[in-house]
Amino acid sequence: FGYDQGVMSGLITGPNFLAFFNKLDSFQLGTMVAVLEIGAFLTSIAAGRIGDIIGRRITLFCGAVLFVVGGAVQTFTTGYEVMVLGRVLSGFGVGLLSTIVPIYQSEVSPPSHRGALACMEFTGNIFGYACSVWIDYFCSFISSNLSWRVPLFIQCVIGAILAAGSLFIPESPRWLIDTGRDDEGMRVIADLHGGYLEDHEAVAEFREIKDKVMADRHSGEKRTYKHMWKRYKRRVLLAMSALAFSQLVWWTYYELFFTEAGWIGRDAILMTGINAIIYLLSTIPTWYLVDRWGRRAILLSGAVVMAIALTATGWWMWIDVPQTPQAVVVSVIIFNAAFGYSWGPIPWLYASEILPLTIRAKGVSLSTATNWAFNYVVGELTPVLQETIAWRLYPMHGGFCIASFFLGYPETKGVPLEEMDAVFGEEGGKDGFPLHDYSEQVALVNREEHDADDEETIAPLKGSHEEIGNGSWKAWTHRQNRPGSRSYTPINDEEA
Repeated sequence: FGYDQGVMSGLITGPNFLAFFNKLDSFQLGTMVAVLEIGAFLTSIAAGRIGDIIGRRITLFCGAVLFVVGGAVQTFTTGYEVMVLGRVLSGFGVGLLSTIVPIYQSEVSPPSHRGALACMEFTGNIFGYACSVWIDYFCSFISSNLSWRVPLFIQCVIGAILAAGSLFIPESPRWLIDTGRDDEGMRVIADLHGGYLEDHEAVAEFREIKDKVMADRHSGEKRTYKHMWKRYKRRVLLAMSALAFSQLVWWTYYELFFTEAGWIGRDAILMTGINAIIYLLSTIPTWYLVDRWGRRAILLSGAVVMAIALTATGWWMWIDVPQTPQAVVVSVIIFNAAFGYSWGPIPWLYASEILPLTIRAKGVSLSTATNWAFNYVVGELTPVLQETIAWRLYPMHGGFCIASFFLGYPETKGVPLEEMDAVFGEEGGKDGFPLHDYSEQVALVNREEHDADDEETIAPLKGSHEEIGNGSWKAWTHRQNRPGSRSYTPINDEEA
């Protein structure tokens, strides 16, 4: 959905686009761009329930189909009202996708690489945004309505590829196990670990997920929004605040910004394209840093750089000297690079990993809805604020960067999803480990356990894939206990 978010910002300054829509005022312009967030807000709320019922994969497919339909309506629009309708329909798809993709990503990723994989997914999103800007730029040389219809049509092609691809990816193993489809879940886990059902790590991961699912059922853990808010309020608020601040510290109207700074017409789109490339490149270092430095260090360091860059942007626009256009471009590029490295990818990752399986989809849906609600407010107000308070807008965003320092986000690097309760003090840790630097201790324990495993401690499978279908998951997850090692003996369905 990065392409869809970026494509409109480049079209709204084009002469053919403005002529077709009879030169919209700033409010209509903001509404046309920001109305996508209304659709995304509505379906992101529903996506939690939908994802729990029909699964992550089919929810992703439905989101992609809606995205294609909305793109087609925009491409062949006959006027302002139809364009707004198309934007809302695309928003429906974006809401489903933006909720379910981070959930799916976190549920199929190993703890040691979960952060890196989520950041790679964000880079793909920004790649779509960068492509939209450059497609807008090259299409701006077309002297007809195709200059804006072609970029809008390309989003249909992207959505169709996503819809087709979603039919070939595996379902989330955690959702499969949670819904009682243990054999399918084990096979997916085995595939993620190389394809062998006997793989030690695959068996251990399956057992950990299954034990957590059965423990939740045995404890009578409810899956309602009311229970989620009562028991996991802190986690839900942290997830919501992370995505809210990711919008408050950022804005999307780069073409309008560069126009205000002195870059006119096609030059404004060109500068936005250059900015988009740097934005894209800035997301790559986080692949390597997120599971080494951790989430907090990246968020806080990014906030400092963004606050400085935004303040400098406002100052240069205030003094309005001949060097202002070049100076604000440098400031904005620095800001965007810092955002792409920190507050761009991390909030999406954080929201999807801190919530337990029983309410993960619902909690992420609320945090994603918060993202789109704030995205809508920022998108609606930015053109108006740029006209009314001018340069003061940018120090205002810088203030939100500073405010983010007062939000306490616990570190989650390397922690398995099933162990996240201990990070938030809802368990006393495992086997006496204190909560301090818990992520590194979990990773160390897991490595030691896997190193201690041998062929005698993991019972090999006796049958083929087809022979393992009786639902007796204990028959192929049994492990003998040995002195000095932690027991992985699970509880079965009947014991719960």
